[in-house]
Amino acid sequence: MLNFLKDFESKLGIKITCSQETEPMGTAGPLALARDKLDDGSGEPFFVLNSDVISEYPFAELIEFHKSHGGEATIMVTKVDEPSKYGVVVTEEETGKVERFVEKPKVFVGNKINAGIYLLSPSVLDRIELKPTSIEKEVFPRIAADKGLYAMVLPGFWMDIGQPRDYITGLRLYLESLRKRAPARLAAGAHVLGNVLVHETATIGEGCLIGPDVAVGPGCVVEAGVRLSRCTVMRGARVKKHACISGSIVGWHSTVGKWARVENMTILGEDVHVCDEVYSNGGVVLPHKEIKSSILKPEIVM
Repeated sequence: MLNFLKDFESKLGIKITCSQETEPMGTAGPLALARDKLDDGSGEPFFVLNSDVISEYPFAELIEFHKSHGGEATIMVTKVDEPSKYGVVVTEEETGKVERFVEKPKVFVGNKINAGIYLLSPSVLDRIELKPTSIEKEVFPRIAADKGLYAMVLPGFWMDIGQPRDYITGLRLYLESLRKRAPARLAAGAHVLGNVLVHETATIGEGCLIGPDVAVGPGCVVEAGVRLSRCTVMRGARVKKHACISGSIVGWHSTVGKWARVENMTILGEDVHVCDEVYSNGGVVLPHKEIKSSILKPEIVM
């Protein structure tokens, strides 16, 4: 991960400082750990983002809303169809002031849940001790009790992509949003179906059908006659002739052999090689493995 961030430092021309835990500190403890990096004495607020969430990140609007209400902290909330699966944020309709949190409510109290995107004033750091602490269960309820916590509804899509199935859903939502905001970034042509993102350094062979909802990463080689749908093919992977991949994730520098079929949320770790004509039905394959025989039902291959 540190090497990955180094690439972005040079690409974006910014300084990225990493604060590393030696033990798990929960969702608030790490803020106390990085306190000297977050509070520069200016009193300016700072963003806190959950890294397993994908959305459109309206930072400017969030800053504007935070400054307008004058509270101590702002959280973004997103509306969901099944609030009973989540912790619900109950707010004043007019102002967005957070009244309370209800964990997995049995009766309907609202449909807004924490989206994992926050803007916090430095004073919030005074509420966090350097020990494993939950920002959602310990810190935010205390700020809400002091009437200093506000919620803003996140426009556009939102998805928690911590699980592979949700990652594929998040990819679909992200590509849909690109279609609206920056359609020129999506691939086009006779071989493309629906929303597809292909890195400029990837190569696609003759007679392929790619899409819908596919991302092909840097340096990938997709040979002739390949079918890809609802999947991600990560950096440096190769998909050989006439292979078919759907609803799956192909990890970095992996290979899918000729006429192979990979489907039903198969996940190939880094440097996994699926041999020619092999079938994988929901196999989860750990890195550096060669798969010579078919995986007929979902299982983990160690």
